[in-house]
Amino acid sequence: MPALSTSLKDNPRLDRWLRFQDDRTVRIATGKVELGQGILTALAQIAAEELDLNIDQVCMMSGNSIEGPGEGYTASSWSIEHSGAAIRLVAAEVRAMATIRAALRLNAAPGELAIAAGEFLKNGAPTGLDYWRLASELDLSAEATGMVSPKPASAHRIVGASVPRLDLPAKLTGSGFIQDMVLPGMLHARTLRQPGRGAVLAALDEDAVRRSAGGDIRVVRVDNFVAFVGTDETVVRAAAVAAAGRAVWDNARTLRAEQATPDWIAAQPSHDSTIGDPLPETLPQSVSARFTRPFLSHGSIAPSCAVALFRDGTLTLWSHAQGMHPLRANIAKTVGLPLEKVACHHVQSAGCYGHNGADDAALDAALVALALPDQPVRLCWRREEEFGYEPLSSAMAVTVHAALDEAGRPADWTTEIWSAAHGQRPGVGGAYLLGADALETPPPERKPFDIPEERGGGATRNGMPLYDIPARRIDFHLVHDAPVRTSSLRGLGATLNVFAIEGLLDELAERAGEDPLAYRLAILSDPRGRKVLERVAAMARWSGRGEAGSGRGMGLGFARYKNSSAYAAVIAAVEVDETVRVSDIWCAVDAGLVINPDGVVNQVEGNIVQAISWALIEEVRFGDAGVTSVDWESYPVIRFTDIPEISVELVDAREHPALGVGECAGGPAAAAIGNAVAHALGVRIRDMPMTRERIVAALMA
Repeated sequence: MPALSTSLKDNPRLDRWLRFQDDRTVRIATGKVELGQGILTALAQIAAEELDLNIDQVCMMSGNSIEGPGEGYTASSWSIEHSGAAIRLVAAEVRAMATIRAALRLNAAPGELAIAAGEFLKNGAPTGLDYWRLASELDLSAEATGMVSPKPASAHRIVGASVPRLDLPAKLTGSGFIQDMVLPGMLHARTLRQPGRGAVLAALDEDAVRRSAGGDIRVVRVDNFVAFVGTDETVVRAAAVAAAGRAVWDNARTLRAEQATPDWIAAQPSHDSTIGDPLPETLPQSVSARFTRPFLSHGSIAPSCAVALFRDGTLTLWSHAQGMHPLRANIAKTVGLPLEKVACHHVQSAGCYGHNGADDAALDAALVALALPDQPVRLCWRREEEFGYEPLSSAMAVTVHAALDEAGRPADWTTEIWSAAHGQRPGVGGAYLLGADALETPPPERKPFDIPEERGGGATRNGMPLYDIPARRIDFHLVHDAPVRTSSLRGLGATLNVFAIEGLLDELAERAGEDPLAYRLAILSDPRGRKVLERVAAMARWSGRGEAGSGRGMGLGFARYKNSSAYAAVIAAVEVDETVRVSDIWCAVDAGLVINPDGVVNQVEGNIVQAISWALIEEVRFGDAGVTSVDWESYPVIRFTDIPEISVELVDAREHPALGVGECAGGPAAAAIGNAVAHALGVRIRDMPMTRERIVAALMA
């Protein structure tokens, strides 16, 4: 019998997941939310498949903290693995329950009945019974047992099909995002951001702010939290811009440019730990290499936003944060309301993969709504706030050490990592919402904590190579005091860890006089890993790669995300002069049972595009006033004109369970680009982003 997923163990009642509605649809609930990854379409396909419904008979409810299941945060490529597995088992169990009830009604054996579009058929003929006629007779308050097996892959008709995305029509017509949301009598709000924990607002020239705004505004102040509110969004925004120059702060945060560098991070005090095999007393010949990447922003296309309404003692929030149940708990705790007096509902945004300012904007909106009861408030951050105050992805340094056997293969491996935390979502390990720092009694400062290995790891994610190496370990230096908030960004530490591991493997292959692909295959026994490597090599015609140092190069990168989710092998083709141009990317993916092939390919393509941007362009910078890369000019990202031809193939592995895929290609893509640049130049650049300055310096050296 199938095992209950974590989500189903936490939310065992069937009616938390599934409800038959009067309009002859089935409402399927999930605690996971749509970030643009197409998850609601895939989950609807799973439900429709197991219930024998048409896809338009399924209505998805996502991120409802009152009625839906609590599944934590939408993170770590777990939506299909956790929520999808739960919905599959719930739907299978309800289908079996309804079939037994229908058989009793029809004086038939359950095996004589079939279901089509929710209607029961007996020997292929209509019976007049359907789910909705039987709904009142089904006890959906019962807990899932896991005793009913879902359909085998051979019986699927909807799962495995490229069903069009359910969320796109609204987005294409300008009504799909929280920034489009309008409630009757809605007010607009912007904030004056506190410049760091402990900063105290000594003075604010409100008269000057009102004159600059050019219209009516209200000023809401709660301790050191300040917001400007009004009916005209343009006026409110002008007030917030003006206030930044009219406020006097004591104890404001200051930063230095060098604090933005991986070298500075690696030099800070740290909590040190070792994961994996103990270090042997003696090691054979050893090779080491150091790789780095800077602080990164999420680069959300739309700044964070939330809508709040405080009425009749209940605070209702609409947010694009990635977990409505955690948000509800964090808001209630921060503002001092009972949990049952807070309701959180997810509304989509032009979001991000990871922890940006969405949760913080929800608290900002809540504080304003509590001060102005019975009036809905939509609070949006400004672009400068989004870049300047969202949690960043920590700068990192990784040194990989390989002790080699007589054949030049790794006999012992250490991945040594220096990084601040990658898992500081609110409520996790003592982390809290940004606005809480501005209140009279801010929460205690968080102690060093990162995502543990059993949840995929944070900075250490994919730090353990998947290859057949007799002894492997991670030496982790978790930096105590980063100069800014750090938290989750797509892939967490996996991007640099894979970049480093795969970079050193290429160097070891060259040292051994072997082809990089052949070298990897010689130390990899995992048949699924070998299959994606061999497939991508065929896609890219790897055998015609050519000699190093010609200015054109091809490079390879491989990983299994978290060593437990989808496999991805990537080959990149580049042209390098003073800058890098990626001309082609090929990628082979094994995601197990694929729910929506087009959706998976879209996810992989997007992950590759983002990895190109990280590898070649993106870098957060600091200055005296804080983060200085606060717009698209100072924090450029990849442009459409720089996106290469991308070819993605999915390896057929439907006999295996579905695997999380949304972050699987980022590390391999960055590694493939790094290895391709080294092949093109004949010298390696070990620091991201691989900029013109670094290329020139490498060539000069």
